[in-house]
Amino acid sequence: MKLGDIVNPEAERWGKPLTGVRILALEQMQALPFATQLLARLGADVVKVEPITGEMGRGSLPAIADPKGRLVGATFLRNNFHKKSVCVNLKDPGGRDLVLNLAPKFDVLAENAKAGTMGRLGLSYQDVRAAHPSVIYASISGFGNLGDSPYMSWPAFAPVVEAMSGIYEMKRQGDQPPTVSPVGALGDISAALFATVGILAALRRRDASGEGCHVDVAMLDSVMAMTDIVLNFWSLGLRNGDLGPLINHGFRAGDGWFIIQVGREAHFSRLAELVGQAEWVTDPRFSDRQGWIDYLESDIRPAIENWASGMTRAQACTHLASEGIAAGPCLRDEELATDPHVVARNMLSSIERPDGSGPPVLVPGNPVKLSGVPDAPDSRVPWVGEHTDEVLRAELGLSDGRLEELRSTGVIA
Repeated sequence: MKLGDIVNPEAERWGKPLTGVRILALEQMQALPFATQLLARLGADVVKVEPITGEMGRGSLPAIADPKGRLVGATFLRNNFHKKSVCVNLKDPGGRDLVLNLAPKFDVLAENAKAGTMGRLGLSYQDVRAAHPSVIYASISGFGNLGDSPYMSWPAFAPVVEAMSGIYEMKRQGDQPPTVSPVGALGDISAALFATVGILAALRRRDASGEGCHVDVAMLDSVMAMTDIVLNFWSLGLRNGDLGPLINHGFRAGDGWFIIQVGREAHFSRLAELVGQAEWVTDPRFSDRQGWIDYLESDIRPAIENWASGMTRAQACTHLASEGIAAGPCLRDEELATDPHVVARNMLSSIERPDGSGPPVLVPGNPVKLSGVPDAPDSRVPWVGEHTDEVLRAELGLSDGRLEELRSTGVIA
């Protein structure tokens, strides 16, 4: 039985926690789409508004083909489960009016354009609030819409704000160039998570007061929060990525690499005993934690790697964990796809390739697990403009003739 398989009658009765919350998302790429996908997985109804030819993420590479042979980028595939797609030309006054007419039908209008773009289109918070006074208006941008950042006019993708957070320079070695995008789209996902928190908080505030608000999240702010050690350690006098006297390194086992973190004397003593070096406990070289770093390469690494050489990464980490020492294997991509934790936690979601050319595309499942709320299968991502007519008929009562008129003039697609 998998996590989430057990449900109770009350959960069945009330459904998912965000059932009934409606979000109109003027979004692209990943920072906002990840947030709205997370909200959709928790039950929110998300209608995605895209340009006539589709949003930027559809053009990212690598990609697979949709049923009509159009490429759909991996970025799009990872971030758009459980959504409907409506194609509207926001640069056309008719398109802007459609969005303003749709807004009162939704609890949240969210956008992740560069600061100032929505204002130029006539879709700023003030514009939307005039049509929908209690709207929760959520913005994600590189440097924020509120305040007075000197960078507000700069375009930003994840690595830009990651670099500006200080973490690239902190981790850079010698004269080597910085390693760009070392952990995927940290700048996007961090902003998405803080935007999700902001949207949920704003909805709760509106429940209590009846008032909407503007939730404004800057990607740079979000990455600074995620890479908090940069400023904090600098203020403590630690420079150039110095984490202080801490074993926080990778070691080689018989089948690859694993990492160990030791930051307490009791754990160092257990490590010494486990790898057959009990004398380290009384060795004056290791009388304080600085010795762990000073003699890491000459003594500690050879001893650990000799001990682990006849074991797999998993076996070594199991022994370490049994002694209360934090350790984990460096998994390869193909191993992650079948890892027992990943499977048990329902953390794989797949998209069948429309052209049938190979195995499913895998993306992470929903990391938020709620007792009594089962993980439902993810619905596929929407094809470009797939729900334009459906949504505009249902929400605005537009006739087939009016839809055809809007389509022929390039307002919708």
